[in-house]
Amino acid sequence: MIVLGCNGFSRSAEVFAEHYDAVGKEKHYGLGHDAGASLLIDGELVAAVEEERLNREKKTSDFPINSVKWVLDHAGVKFEDIDLIAIPWSFNEIVFNAALFDLAMQPLAPLDKLGRLNKIGQLFVHVLGQEAILADFAARTGFTPDREKVVFVPHHLAHATTGWYFAGMTDAAFLISDGRAELFSSVVGEIRDGKIKLFDDQMVTAHDSIGMLFSAITRFLGFVPNNDEYKVMGMAGYGKAPSPNPFLEHIVKLEDSGRYTLCQQHDLENPRSFEPLFEEHFGPFQDTLEYQSTVSAAAQEMLLAVTNHQLRALESKTDLPHLLFEGGVALNCLNNTPLLEESRFEDMSVSFGASDTGIAIGAAVYAWVNDPAAEGKVKAPESVTPYLGPEYDEEAIEATLREFTGKVEWTKLTDDEVVDRVAKLLTEKVIVGYFEGRMEHGPRALGHRSILANPSFSDIKDVINLRVKHREPFRPFAPLVLESDAAKVFELGKKKSSPHMTFVFPVKEEYREKIQGAVHVDGTSRIQTLTDEETPRLAALLRQFTSLTGVPCLINTSFNVAGEPIVCAPADAVNCFLGTEIDYLLLGNHLVTKVAKTA
Repeated sequence: MIVLGCNGFSRSAEVFAEHYDAVGKEKHYGLGHDAGASLLIDGELVAAVEEERLNREKKTSDFPINSVKWVLDHAGVKFEDIDLIAIPWSFNEIVFNAALFDLAMQPLAPLDKLGRLNKIGQLFVHVLGQEAILADFAARTGFTPDREKVVFVPHHLAHATTGWYFAGMTDAAFLISDGRAELFSSVVGEIRDGKIKLFDDQMVTAHDSIGMLFSAITRFLGFVPNNDEYKVMGMAGYGKAPSPNPFLEHIVKLEDSGRYTLCQQHDLENPRSFEPLFEEHFGPFQDTLEYQSTVSAAAQEMLLAVTNHQLRALESKTDLPHLLFEGGVALNCLNNTPLLEESRFEDMSVSFGASDTGIAIGAAVYAWVNDPAAEGKVKAPESVTPYLGPEYDEEAIEATLREFTGKVEWTKLTDDEVVDRVAKLLTEKVIVGYFEGRMEHGPRALGHRSILANPSFSDIKDVINLRVKHREPFRPFAPLVLESDAAKVFELGKKKSSPHMTFVFPVKEEYREKIQGAVHVDGTSRIQTLTDEETPRLAALLRQFTSLTGVPCLINTSFNVAGEPIVCAPADAVNCFLGTEIDYLLLGNHLVTKVAKTA
């Protein structure tokens, strides 16, 4: 069975710009952001890619035409071969009627209600409605699928299925939390024998979204909501939450059922509606590290309290030992480690596709598992990898390099030479762009489209920021570490590995100076653990680097500049290399340097 997963809407950005005054990149942050496509063949995930990597528009919400074409071409599949098309949204008549009822209950003047009714209608007619989605698919691909072959998967069930698939399809409890889905912003439940059960008494409405509250805090602090929440996470390490915490005292109410509510509803018409409350309880906004870090620390403490509250109630309803945490909120890795440690769960999985980058995958798996034709044939994949995107052979790489003749020069190396040469280069204070194999999926660079550096230098973070990333100095860089060495360097607790950078761990005192460039101000690091099975060459490179230096980690940050998508193709990598002060570029087996400028 062949299943195509597809997330993205051609007119989402246009409608949010016209009717909700969204500007710039925020046009893409309403619904459909992190657009992409996936392809599942008989339960095996053979390809997945985010549209931003191909159209070069960060977090695009556009219909993923490039992604759809690439996953099909990669597998040699035609549209006529597809058995099912899975969409990770289900805005059906029930959802539409619920939206109308909710609007009717709002304390608004009749004319205001009519205005909002028009906007809801525009969204359903042009973007979210099932007929609109089918028409969009046909218009962009030139292929009109049979209606019965299209499966509309509720958004949060797509998230849950993503986590379940990547965790080996074993029985598990789950917590899903994000900005919003069709009607809700957070759900909990369990998956047994592939069947999802939601615990209805813990569902949290979209109006009470903790994800949207965190985004409102992000906007209040001067960052871009639905994009820069990780900056709030990084800034929290510089501050201390007030006691009592104003968010927990005045804005968020924890209910006995395991739900929570907010003191006022989110309002798409007024995205700054919470800011008077923030200033009432934290004082007028100040563009200072002290003020911003205090609010950030309070926001992190609030998030942990809320998600802990949800888990305490979930623990009373399930005896399953494993927890899946998915949705955009699960990308807050600073929250994830204490959330697991303070729970009774033995382990917690947060996938590399926890955000909406993964829902095209989850929707495809959901459609496959629940199709009658798959009955008795469903089994877990033998292995799961994040390296699901485009790959370029050495011939394609050389062709690209020739296009930059006069600007770059290169040497082709064997695999062993790559390990030796790059490891030796990294003993110095240099920055290396690292490009190999299939591109990783999800928001993190996981060693196939990465920038590497030596963390032992005290100023290496500033060097990377100044010469390449051009980002805020308070943001930390993540270390690579061999899984076999992780417990020696970090205080791991229940988690014994973190291959996808979804957990943060304290660095042991004796290693803080050795890897100081990868240690945050609070003494923690968001690590990526490496194994020979998943990343053989990168693991060998790190092992060689450690033998030369005694340093057990390398800095790994995404191969891009601030505001740009991670590089995908060789030309993207060379352009980023030439546009920054990266010292060396490892492009496949080609070690690339810049041609020195003559006076």
